[in-house]
Amino acid sequence: MIPILESAEVKDAEREGKPLVALESTIITHGMPYPQNVETARQVESDIRAADAVPATMAVLNGTLHVGLEDAALDALGRAKNVAKLSRADFAACMATGGTGATTVAATMIAARLAGIEVFATGGIGGVHKGAEVSFDISADLHELAQTRVTVVAAGAKAILDLNKTFEVLETLGVPVIAYGQDVLPAFWSSTSELPAPLRMDHAADIAKAHHLRAEMGIAGGQIVCNPIPHDAEIPSGDLAPVIAKAIAEAEAADIKAKDVTPFLLGRIFELTNGKSLVANIALVRNNARLAASIAKELRELSV
Repeated sequence: MIPILESAEVKDAEREGKPLVALESTIITHGMPYPQNVETARQVESDIRAADAVPATMAVLNGTLHVGLEDAALDALGRAKNVAKLSRADFAACMATGGTGATTVAATMIAARLAGIEVFATGGIGGVHKGAEVSFDISADLHELAQTRVTVVAAGAKAILDLNKTFEVLETLGVPVIAYGQDVLPAFWSSTSELPAPLRMDHAADIAKAHHLRAEMGIAGGQIVCNPIPHDAEIPSGDLAPVIAKAIAEAEAADIKAKDVTPFLLGRIFELTNGKSLVANIALVRNNARLAASIAKELRELSV
């Protein structure tokens, strides 16, 4: 038996047939300081509820996968130190040893599949890091998208990555990359990039139909919906480029590797932008949550 505990709200949603949206927990433990992390998590959950869906924040607490966090558990996770950052490789090991861990994109997709949730909202997916031809640092998120049937709503891939290589890998793996409402892919903190969108969809209903049809056709894997950050919250890519380059150079000089790279880079970019990157991050996560709720509602209609 897989140790899974659903929150009271998630149980009620399942009983009443309400649409559910999965949320990750690394944004709480590794993405923001306390108490802003908990405040943001609660705001994102509130955005989903306001859009007539139900949030299910995923985390492993003392060896049990929690599908939806009660208020006390969310606050405790936000204060916790040395929380494991879980991906596909160490998810089961953490549970087997009674550990506590926050779920990345890949782990949240697995958790969502286990809970029967088809839509997941996050900030940005992981991907191919700059210099991967030497380091081979490529996120497990990409392969998870190729094999786990969950629609992931994000503001594209994180801008600290090699975006060209990231989307080339997704193409090779057969993952649908859908830009929402525009013909180019967003670049996380920036609403646009120079990369043309492989697919464009302008309506949540179409995204839901594509997800549903892939399942009907027996096609494995999920799809990534690249939802641009609202224009009034974005940071122009030209302003970010030198900041990202400086942060990457510092990470290399400090020999920071593997799972520690992304938290370090996001932290340095926060410092170098005087907090603007965090303000943008909160805006894009909330924007993604609202779109994910709309997609989840459309999927619920298709399954009735």
